[in-house]
Amino acid sequence: MVDITHKISTLREATATAIVKVSRQETIEAVEKNLVPKGNVLEMAKTAGLFAVKNTHLSIPDCHPLPIEFTSVNYKIEGLEIHIIFKVKTVYKTGVEVEAMHGASIVALTMYDMLKPIDKEIEISTIKLINKEGGKSSFKNKFRDTIKAAVFVCSDSIFAGEKEDRSGKVIVEKLDTCGVETSHYEIIPDELDIIQEKTKAFAKENQLVIFTGGTGLSPRDVTPEALEPLLESRIPGVEEAIRNYGQQRMPYAMLSRTVAGTLSKSIVLALPGSTNGARESMDAVFPHLLHVFHILKGKNHDSL
Repeated sequence: MVDITHKISTLREATATAIVKVSRQETIEAVEKNLVPKGNVLEMAKTAGLFAVKNTHLSIPDCHPLPIEFTSVNYKIEGLEIHIIFKVKTVYKTGVEVEAMHGASIVALTMYDMLKPIDKEIEISTIKLINKEGGKSSFKNKFRDTIKAAVFVCSDSIFAGEKEDRSGKVIVEKLDTCGVETSHYEIIPDELDIIQEKTKAFAKENQLVIFTGGTGLSPRDVTPEALEPLLESRIPGVEEAIRNYGQQRMPYAMLSRTVAGTLSKSIVLALPGSTNGARESMDAVFPHLLHVFHILKGKNHDSL
């Protein structure tokens, strides 16, 4: 299966349809009046669909087991056609469109099985997805101009050439996948005044100023102390999201002093210096953090 461990959970919804077409009006009347020998077709098919959607991963190899938190099955009869409307919702890392289509398919097949003794010319058609929400397509942020970022690696040892930078390169790579241009990349020592100088200088021309390193508890970890006096507004939700995401993957994440806030029209971030810490921090909040640039321009949430 596709690796989704790096994704965050969001509310996911999907609606699928299927059509069961019978050959005689008498079949429709038998369904509506509950006269089919095998039982109540609409209720039996609905029950089958509820079972099916919860077990989609057992039938479709690449589907992930996921919590199904809402399912609805509705019908609309038009002439000789029974239209099935199947809706599924969950809060998870991946979508439920296959689950919705699987459920609609099983509802249709159950109808076929129950009706075939009284109608030999039943057809199943138009099994399709009609709506999905909650994935990447629901949270796209479009900007007229390219978002620019300055990335700084805070490390005495890397600055001295004793180690090779990996965390900064991970951040640059993630920014690139989000359509953000890294206009500046630099390795600096763990010096409070240098961090402050870089922040003030590069926040003027970059929407993002990101530091990796110096967020721990050693005496030389001063990045939070350098940034906090400069920030106009802290963004606690971003800090919490990063730590929560990391804590679910590694118990030491709680020790990181991640910082997020605004300086003028720029977002300033202080992320962990370890490669995994930097990668997981970026996965936790990007690309969704980019939505803040709409807000900073004065747009409200409902208009976006």
